[in-house]
Amino acid sequence: MFDLKTLVRPNILALKPYSSARDEFKGDEGIFLDANENPFGTLNRYPNSDQKNLKQKLTAYNGIANNNTFVGNGSDEIIDLIYRIFCNPEKDKALTFTPTFGMYQVAADINDIALITLPLNDEFQINRNDLTSYFEDENLKLIFICSPNNPTGNCFNKSDIEFILKNFKGIVIIDEAYADFSDQQSWQNSFEAYPNLIVIQTFSKAWALAAARIGIAYANDEIIQLLNNVKMPYNISKLNETAAIEALENRKDFEANKQIILDEKALLIQELKTLNIIKKIYPSDANFLLVEVDDANELYQNLVEQKVITRNRNSLVENCIRITVGRPEENKKLIKALTGLIGFKNLSGLNTTK
Repeated sequence: MFDLKTLVRPNILALKPYSSARDEFKGDEGIFLDANENPFGTLNRYPNSDQKNLKQKLTAYNGIANNNTFVGNGSDEIIDLIYRIFCNPEKDKALTFTPTFGMYQVAADINDIALITLPLNDEFQINRNDLTSYFEDENLKLIFICSPNNPTGNCFNKSDIEFILKNFKGIVIIDEAYADFSDQQSWQNSFEAYPNLIVIQTFSKAWALAAARIGIAYANDEIIQLLNNVKMPYNISKLNETAAIEALENRKDFEANKQIILDEKALLIQELKTLNIIKKIYPSDANFLLVEVDDANELYQNLVEQKVITRNRNSLVENCIRITVGRPEENKKLIKALTGLIGFKNLSGLNTTK
């Protein structure tokens, strides 16, 4: 039987969380003389520390209860909190599959946690056979799975994720930053079946709120309570919470813009396939494409000179650039820039015509 307490750091179990003024008084009306705030201004009051208004909107959107929902200052805060809750520095370990999102490594380094990185196979899928020997390591506390994955763009096989959830005794984190663009079913409602599961989502991608820094975690109520105990008291500003609420209330624009992105991705794939400087376009369940070329470094720099900025992923996947799907006019400029390189740039692999 899964026992969460055996995975949590003892000092976190014993932690008495900070109680803010807004925790002690829950009302919305009155003369507030309790938090040493300035009585003047429109943003002079501390925000609600548990983001109850946003959580209510999220519940109406996806049916997941408030006590199974955590709101973080971006997904990055959630990743950091998970390390801090479950991993003892210089002792415990985490595991992920590469190439993947770089913040898993950065957060591990900050918290002095060893991160084991297992390479994906040629189809960017998990090798089950590589995993079994790690499951018995009592110091391995976390497994991070980014699906759809960044930078590869693909979802991992459901059966492989289920295998990990059923056989790993620690915490499994499924990062679904790009799930809104995918046809694959989200894992957000699976924490009842798998009490060791945390699902992370974000408002930064499909909801177009990268500047607002709103990340969401879904898990059983014990894990959510631990996240609430460890987070800073007012981790989400009122401005950012309001922006997320307004986005949830404006589903029409969300769906319309998402469809434009998906349609543009399909058109972009068609156009890229016609260019002989493109060697391979990897399958994508996200709002971006991983594209293999002959020389990613040179191609990236030449696009920069034309003020078209892609992401050079050569250090993670050899000779690959990552292209985010933009507005229709932006995607046309990209294709024009790539077409202009053919036969005119003295680049290895690009000088394809006379």
